[in-house]
Amino acid sequence: MADPLIIKICGIKTTAMLETAIGAGADMVGFVHFVRSPRHCSIEDIADLISTARGRVQSCVLLVNPDNSCVAEVAALGPDWIQLHGPESPHRVGAIRAEAGVEIIKAVPIGSAEDVAHVASFVDVADRILLDAKPPKGADRPGGLGETFDWSLLQALDPSIPFLLSGGLTPATVADAIRTVRPMGVDVSSGVESAPGVKDKRLVEAFIRNARATV
Repeated sequence: MADPLIIKICGIKTTAMLETAIGAGADMVGFVHFVRSPRHCSIEDIADLISTARGRVQSCVLLVNPDNSCVAEVAALGPDWIQLHGPESPHRVGAIRAEAGVEIIKAVPIGSAEDVAHVASFVDVADRILLDAKPPKGADRPGGLGETFDWSLLQALDPSIPFLLSGGLTPATVADAIRTVRPMGVDVSSGVESAPGVKDKRLVEAFIRNARATV
């Protein structure tokens, strides 16, 4: 019996969209605390969203290369997960996990065989690995920015390493992604938006429905 697929809707900014994601059956929801992102939320807003989510769906706060004070501030909100989406080294990821006392997802950008080889260095310091597309050169923020990466690169990944798949997933492509890549879960943000940072209720519901239908 395979473990159930984990579906994460990231970049939620409003209580209404949080309720949509919960109602549609998401397993995890993500809130972004990174000023350059169109999905950025203040600490105060994230506190409200986490308290609304608590006990109903797992919450995750996405940070990019945070300093210790930021980690402490977010950990105090009581999220289920902190997602590290910057250039954090394995040593830094382990230090943040020890400091925060919160489970850690480490996002690793994939654009080459070297990037795939680098994934193993995070296995012992993070609780989950998320594989995302490498941002285009000159991008002002990390993440796939709506792009997929070459999934065939993952054939070189140690099959004992479970991971969440992100990067360019949409309601139209998620089923093929799950069948092709066999991730432990899928993570979407821009692929369920009508404009940058604006989630679309119908797209969120369709993404979750189409992902579940493949399992």
